Amino acid sequence: MRLAFAVALAASLLGPATSLLADSGSDRSVVRFAQVAALEGPAGALGQGMRLGLLAAFEEANRAGGVNGRKIQMDSFDDGYEPTRSATEVEKVLADDRYLALVGQVGTPTAKATLPVAAAAGMPMIGPLTGTDFLRAPWVSNVANIRASYDSETEAWIAYLVDALGKDRIAVLYQDDGFGQSGLEGVRRALQKRGLTPVAEANYTRNTLAVKVGLLNIRKANPDAVVMVAAYKPVAEFVRVGRKLGFTPQLVNISFVGSRALSEELGPAGEGIIVSQVVPLPGDSSVPVVAEYQAALKAVDAEAAPEFVSLEGYLAGRVALKALEKAGPFPTRAKVLAALDQLGDLDLGGLHLVFGPGDNQGLDQVFLTRISADGAFEPVEIPAPGSRPAAGSAAETALEPKS
Repeated sequence: MRLAFAVALAASLLGPATSLLADSGSDRSVVRFAQVAALEGPAGALGQGMRLGLLAAFEEANRAGGVNGRKIQMDSFDDGYEPTRSATEVEKVLADDRYLALVGQVGTPTAKATLPVAAAAGMPMIGPLTGTDFLRAPWVSNVANIRASYDSETEAWIAYLVDALGKDRIAVLYQDDGFGQSGLEGVRRALQKRGLTPVAEANYTRNTLAVKVGLLNIRKANPDAVVMVAAYKPVAEFVRVGRKLGFTPQLVNISFVGSRALSEELGPAGEGIIVSQVVPLPGDSSVPVVAEYQAALKAVDAEAAPEFVSLEGYLAGRVALKALEKAGPFPTRAKVLAALDQLGDLDLGGLHLVFGPGDNQGLDQVFLTRISADGAFEPVEIPAPGSRPAAGSAAETALEPKS
């Protein structure tokens, strides 16, 4: 009887303790993050790139002893870049008390489907790969965005094309969902500021390569430039078919396109395409945090080449680690949320992220890059106002680092 009573008493005492540790998203030695993102399909390179960068950051921390004495673990779940599937996967993560936060999600339509359930459960969302406005609303308190918004990217496009180069016939190709609509509205607003409207607008269905009809409609409008709010495979298809038709306007892509994936997909046909970026050049080791990223990336995958998406994942991982550190030795989802709210001015090593009341976006910079002949990305020189170069001139195509 005494033994049975002792066992029962031990179970009653250990039960709540175990539950408390589970509720915190950690046990005595490990804290766990979950990534729900596209890992396969037309947007799979984005989820895989984010995953690699996050792992680089987390393993870097683990080699240094972890955070507050605990090692970091991340599990990734494929949502196929489909909203319903993403919501289902996130609900599974929310029901599993081992997970402390969501990290490195990919896409606007998936974020739209998962934000309400994550917010209701008090689950932090750190570093989603999307520039959509609704994640940046002042009342969204469970999200820490790393990157600049799509509005910032589209404004940078139009400022370059119209103000610097004098191109005023701008067409738009966009994905027919929340992501594409967000970028389309940004383009419209940027053009409207300059008394312009798109000369053509065309869309395609998410997770398809069905861009030919849109291409033909855009071609009829004879644009100077086509700006694209799309993923890399549909963009590559647009470029390949367009080249066959002799359609060669200036092409400009949003960061979400997946820069390295686009360059690899197109090969030599990608030369001259502009892509806006929301993180520094991943090969620029003069920036301390980029040098740290390069070393961390090599440590987890010696064959991996530095690129924009995995750098963004690495920065998201560093922010998650900083929040975890601030959350203290016994982290919970609520403590991580409170820590994210107190990040303030965060220097990751030559790169300053600034968070504040009603501002959950760390970086505001947009960098314009161009695919070079060898498939690499080089910064685009922005001509000074009033010194517009002639189209196709050496001055127009000169490249130098953007300050």
